[in-house]
Amino acid sequence: MAKNTPKAIRGTQDIFGSDAEAFSHVVETFERVRKLYRFRRAEMPVFEKTEVFARAIGETTDVVSKEMYSFEDRGGESLTLRPEFTAGIARAYLTNGWQQHAPLKLATHGPLFRYERPQKGRYRQFHQIDAEIIGAAEPQADVELLAMADQLLRELGISGVTLQLNTLGDGETRGAWRAALIEYFSKVRGDLSEDSQERLEKNPLRILDSKDRRDKMFLADAPKIDEFLSDEAGIFFEEVKSGLDAAGVEYKRAESLVRGLDYYRHTAFEFIPDEGSAAADALGAQSTVLGGGRYDGLMESLGGPATPAVGWAAGIERLAMLVDLEKAQGNDHWVVAVVPVGDAAYIEAQKIASELRSNSIICEMAFRGNVKKRMQKAAAAGARFSLIIGEDELANGVVTVRDMATGEQATMRRNWIPQGVFDLFFENDAAKEQGDEVAPLSERLRANS
Repeated sequence: MAKNTPKAIRGTQDIFGSDAEAFSHVVETFERVRKLYRFRRAEMPVFEKTEVFARAIGETTDVVSKEMYSFEDRGGESLTLRPEFTAGIARAYLTNGWQQHAPLKLATHGPLFRYERPQKGRYRQFHQIDAEIIGAAEPQADVELLAMADQLLRELGISGVTLQLNTLGDGETRGAWRAALIEYFSKVRGDLSEDSQERLEKNPLRILDSKDRRDKMFLADAPKIDEFLSDEAGIFFEEVKSGLDAAGVEYKRAESLVRGLDYYRHTAFEFIPDEGSAAADALGAQSTVLGGGRYDGLMESLGGPATPAVGWAAGIERLAMLVDLEKAQGNDHWVVAVVPVGDAAYIEAQKIASELRSNSIICEMAFRGNVKKRMQKAAAAGARFSLIIGEDELANGVVTVRDMATGEQATMRRNWIPQGVFDLFFENDAAKEQGDEVAPLSERLRANS
């Protein structure tokens, strides 16, 4: 890098190669799964008025008080780069008249911004996928969202992750629990960490989520939500659990699980890697894979009517770290290189490449350098087979097929492309799955040479 070339801002990243492929796979899988559940795509601005986040998330939260990227625009208005999706979605719901579509199932993904210490799987500009159901007070909405999240993780091939489930109760429940927590932690205030001492009056539920060893010794005996659960809140939670059982979604009750933002009510959940699993090894201390809950109080904080809602979000970078890319790519290993030899072959090679791509076979066009360099380019592209076409091939209406793994070559009739190429890959995969040896290339192509 030249001396005067600017460096990337700390906490940001340039994504390329296999990392970019894993990132893309997460987004593509999310898009496919959200369509199965009929969630509608939505896009919101990447920045909002600062008050949107301050009012929705809560002035006392770390997000608002410490982590937001806020600035004054040229008109003197305070704007903030979005630190999360939900507040912006709520604002859009209220200002665009989306109430007419309630209950509304929405999905989105994109970049978010938080000023925090960069660490493994966490960046100052990061990306999330997000799903919300707005205008549905029924516990079945919570179940649908959790079933969707569970299916997404399964289709990404992410294992060793458990759904941790809790309830934060209704407003009455949360208020009583909050008062009990303040009373309990006030007795040991001097022994708490500095952060927890600050949270004690403002947001005592966040103390339960503390990782500081000074706080952990007091957590086991802290008041539990079930002691204060109203009858209505208890019934709601039981219906969520029975719905998950019916949907085949496994979960574990986590009585101390809280969501730190002020707007959460009732269901709270996180998908957490199991101890000792590959997912836990990959993510380190930042262990939440996907999380969310019900936020029935949010719309009112933005000046709207009381509106029930539930949602979740997951970091794309974290999910991408857990993806088995080779397994996820499926037929993405069906890569062919087309290698023209001589100017006369280029047009025909271009036609072949177009036919292969139109039939969903990935094709690398090796059009630069001598034949040796073109074959090296084909190998570097991960091609399983190369189709070589020169003057002799043009004259005889064939292409030369090279097996890049064995170096074996044989001819294939030009009019058998792309079917013949498809057959080669299909036979390879079938033999590999059954543990059989693949027949020599010349034998496989004898019928159409």
